[in-house]
Amino acid sequence: MVGTSDTQQSSTDQAQSKWLSKSASQTRGSDKDEVQFHYDISNEFFKLWQDPSQTYSCAYFEKDDYTLEQAQLAKVDLSLGKLGLKPGMTLLDIGCGWGSTIQRAVEKYDVNVIGLTLSENQKRHIEENRFANIKSDRKMEVRLQPWEEFEGRVDRIVSIGAFEHFGFNKYDDYFKKTFNWMPDDGVMMLHTIIIPEDEEIKAKGLPLTMSRVRFIKFIMDEIYPGGRLPLASMVREHANKAGYTVTREQHLQSHYVKTLDTWAANLEAKKDEAIEITSEQIYERFRKYLTGCADLFRDGYTDVAQFTCEKAAA
Repeated sequence: MVGTSDTQQSSTDQAQSKWLSKSASQTRGSDKDEVQFHYDISNEFFKLWQDPSQTYSCAYFEKDDYTLEQAQLAKVDLSLGKLGLKPGMTLLDIGCGWGSTIQRAVEKYDVNVIGLTLSENQKRHIEENRFANIKSDRKMEVRLQPWEEFEGRVDRIVSIGAFEHFGFNKYDDYFKKTFNWMPDDGVMMLHTIIIPEDEEIKAKGLPLTMSRVRFIKFIMDEIYPGGRLPLASMVREHANKAGYTVTREQHLQSHYVKTLDTWAANLEAKKDEAIEITSEQIYERFRKYLTGCADLFRDGYTDVAQFTCEKAAA
């Protein structure tokens, strides 16, 4: 909207602040039922529109002509490449999805892996389709376990697309626990969707229209119940408070636009199959989710960033 008035802009800022200031009692976070509500619909449904690796997060189109599958592998390599992995180390993947990252870690870096998920479908898929096909003597484990209950020592941590499910009131505990699980040279790579700071909203002149408000409510009610999106400054603040130094912050906004556009096109091309596997209601819900989120990223209402958090640099 061109020429946004001061009153309109003030309303935008207030709505933004209101969204962020949900009370701790309302911020449920990574509840198992909430995660399964989204991810346990059907593995076959997700296979219809994701790439063959079933990587369900922003891809990295390092080259313009990359296919979605190539771009997802590039994202996994980008993520793992920031950790300084060495053979024999143990990598913890918090929110390991369908296992593409831990499989790549074992095959490329010769490390032991532990994956945490709250999805029974994902755990079963990893055990039956990932681990069964990896030729390695390294220890490979996937647990149906929230990060809050994890105990042990690991060398490196990666978390891609899980932080959005955590409640704001859990951030301090998350960074403190991950910090303490690793040795003095530990590194964690955190990949999460973020929303803009108030200053960015003003600079971009982003209006918070009723259609945007309704879509955000749709996401929070029907796609990711309990989910919350942080500011980049919140990630840095809580990481620093735990003792980390954020040594790199890489934004991938345009890459997520292309990822979401590709997912949406794939789903629409498989409409009949998607409805047969699930229902027309679920098909329409996910089509609305993918196309609407692509617009949010395209217009600058949301971004996605990778934060490299190091202990030794602290």
